[in-house]
Amino acid sequence: MMSDKPTTIKEIAKILKISVSTVSRALNDHSSIGLTTKMRVKKLASELNYEPNQKAIQFLHGKSFIIGVILPELSESFFSTAISGIEDIAYKRNYTVLLAQSHDDAEREKLLVEKMKTQRVDGLLVSVSKTTSTYEHFEIFKRLNIPVVFFDRIPPIKDIHYVASNLETGTYEAVNFLLKKGHRTIGMINGPNTLVASHERKEGYIKAMLSNRLKFDPTLIINSDLTEAGTIEVMDNMLNHRRKPTAIVTFNDYVALFAIRYTRSINLNGIDFVSYANLPIINYMDYTPIASVEQFPYKQGKKAADILIDLINKPKTESGADQAFFNVVVESVLVVNETK
Repeated sequence: MMSDKPTTIKEIAKILKISVSTVSRALNDHSSIGLTTKMRVKKLASELNYEPNQKAIQFLHGKSFIIGVILPELSESFFSTAISGIEDIAYKRNYTVLLAQSHDDAEREKLLVEKMKTQRVDGLLVSVSKTTSTYEHFEIFKRLNIPVVFFDRIPPIKDIHYVASNLETGTYEAVNFLLKKGHRTIGMINGPNTLVASHERKEGYIKAMLSNRLKFDPTLIINSDLTEAGTIEVMDNMLNHRRKPTAIVTFNDYVALFAIRYTRSINLNGIDFVSYANLPIINYMDYTPIASVEQFPYKQGKKAADILIDLINKPKTESGADQAFFNVVVESVLVVNETK
């Protein structure tokens, strides 16, 4: 009768009359073990349905081979595409991904960081929530010498590893594109001030206006909480502005969808929209943005995961001022909707 208990390398060693260390080395293809012995050990291990003890492996290597990922919303195409890039790299490099969503809630994000520590992840990838304004909760990973890499939504703090899209140049391109189409009053539905990306968008907007010798009107840039209700409120403000915009740059494709749907509901035509992310969602909209800034989420996810795993496997010799930080910027590209 077969035992319900998992087979151990001690049992394999006893049956083959060899040492436990020889069995272990044979199962791991160690060069000191001959081919015949390796074949005997692996054949018996297969017959006995031997499974490696993951806890023992983790103890031996001092790693869990798990990376944690905290992102705002998996339901958003941008982040689901980014996680595909992360998982592809993790799979290639023999790591498992532990995924969690903050749902754009700073308190939930803090709790998830603590849970990731408890789960003993080897490293952490984070895209911060739109409501996160303090970042002390990441300090515990720094003290434990566990690497953290931020991607897309990065915090406005020094000495961090990050991968992000260059949204300043993307915005500059977007506004220039609208100016070349003859627009002179251009509004912007920006994101919360807590996000670095909101400041980058604003800077790109300002530079585009000034480089075209146009006066910058700060009242045409309005911050939003990125919800549909928040977008409608901003649209009402813009449509009642003394200089009603003929074109509007929106924080992302979802905000563009909310804004366009609202203008259609009040039978308002003639406003051109440009958005960010260039997500598949815009292909299913009846009325689409005339252009969208591509941010390459898959590429960002892959690069962030690669950097994180490199940091995990790097000898822990550098600290403080001697440590080099990876700051990778992925250039954004304005994609014009050819149907418009």
